[in-house]
Amino acid sequence: MSEKKKLLVVVTNGFHDERSSAALTIANSGINTGLDVTMFLISSGVDLVRKGAADRAQLNPLDPTLGEMIDNFLASGGTVLICPACAKVRGYEERDMIEGVAFKSSTAMHELIKEGAATMSF
Repeated sequence: MSEKKKLLVVVTNGFHDERSSAALTIANSGINTGLDVTMFLISSGVDLVRKGAADRAQLNPLDPTLGEMIDNFLASGGTVLICPACAKVRGYEERDMIEGVAFKSSTAMHELIKEGAATMSF
């Protein structure tokens, strides 16, 4: 059996920009098509996974809430990595984030790229 193809979705936007909703839609559809998908949240993208923050946020009225999309992504086997420095500058610690996300440096992102992951940035 061949290894799953990888997709890396880099998210730099939070609640101020509909691109974060688009990133979650792309990430979820990637998993649904059989890709191994990792999201790397940097800049204000880290706001998306702070406990309670995305529960009611709905940037596109045709999409579910961001919280639902994040929950679906994680439940389907997606991986969410958070830039530690980006979280720290906002005063966030690991305990402030939803369960299932991990603080990792950009080295983790570069490793995925070296393994051949296709990349998208939002």
